[in-house]
Amino acid sequence: MNELEFVTRHRRYLHQHPELSLHEFETTAYIAEYLDTLNIKYERPLDTGLVAYLPGNSHHTIAYRADIDALPIFEENEVDYRSEIDNVMHACGHDGHTTALMLFVHRCKILAEQGALPHNIVFIFQPAEETGGGANRLIRAGAFEKYPIEAVFGVHVMPFEDEGRVVIRDEEITASATEYRFYLNGLSSHVADKEQGHSCGEALQHVLSQVGQIQQYHLNGLKRNIVHMGHFEAGEAINTVPSHGYLEGTIRTYDVKDLQIVQQQMAKIAESVKLLFNVSCEVKFEEGYPPTYNDPQLRKHVENGLEKAEFEVIDKPTPYLFGEDFSFYSQLAPSYFVFVGVRDEAKGYVTGLHTAHLNFNEHMLIRIADYYEQILTTYSEVSK
Repeated sequence: MNELEFVTRHRRYLHQHPELSLHEFETTAYIAEYLDTLNIKYERPLDTGLVAYLPGNSHHTIAYRADIDALPIFEENEVDYRSEIDNVMHACGHDGHTTALMLFVHRCKILAEQGALPHNIVFIFQPAEETGGGANRLIRAGAFEKYPIEAVFGVHVMPFEDEGRVVIRDEEITASATEYRFYLNGLSSHVADKEQGHSCGEALQHVLSQVGQIQQYHLNGLKRNIVHMGHFEAGEAINTVPSHGYLEGTIRTYDVKDLQIVQQQMAKIAESVKLLFNVSCEVKFEEGYPPTYNDPQLRKHVENGLEKAEFEVIDKPTPYLFGEDFSFYSQLAPSYFVFVGVRDEAKGYVTGLHTAHLNFNEHMLIRIADYYEQILTTYSEVSK
């Protein structure tokens, strides 16, 4: 089978069999079976996902990461490889990321058999990028302690850029993503005796108003931040004072200090609710993803690799405002993450990530493997 047949077969199988974060059991088994056919050693530090290793001909060890999970989205593409699982879809291109890395593994195995693999390689097939912080889970599980990794590389498909273009940026390229939740508890009463209750409806209005002012009055206006209110509710019945209230949303920042400011203000808002409305209020933060930081010392490796793979390199002036858990790999070693354009207007491949119509041409996965291989073969040249 040629490489286009390879990527088409594997990507479409994965696309038809998507699995949600931390439930990628069949996906993990599929990758493991493939690695077994190549006689490549791997370990499973978590219940899903795996980490493989190939020794090369130098003391350098570099890592490549692909995420393997899907999203809770009902696919609307009318294709013969449409998701077979209702309300689960590879709507973020992780089926493509996984397939491109599988192809690269195949190429590296051939080089190793020829005694020509330049460096030691760690292949990361990571679970739970969308929710659950799979990268951080792998790190905490000690998955990489035995490997002296010098650099970690990763890619993401980007449907808003044309095929053949790759977006790069030194330092922050994606934002931190932190979820927050306010829990309000008051005292219910009949509407006829509303003064006897402690209304979470009134208190929630206050919380909504004050959270909405954080970005306006407490953050530097020259920086790009998002304090988003995604869902809120209060009350139990049409004729009673609301005894419960709830608000949830997400915070996106590039600067850790800005995130701290937002969290501090939210804590003050929660404290003020008790004083003003006699309603208890607690705010909780879900450990989020830090900004994805591209180490400038790896830029030459990345640019050389992309150019030799015949990509057009686009330097992004500002970061994206979405989160990405590749960010955790900077704890291991310098890392660099790029966005590979897959937009094809002629075929209608123009919808964004996390949409029910995301699709792309499989030949782009070969080009991603080309980029990976160029990084591999030129790494020591640039590092001198």
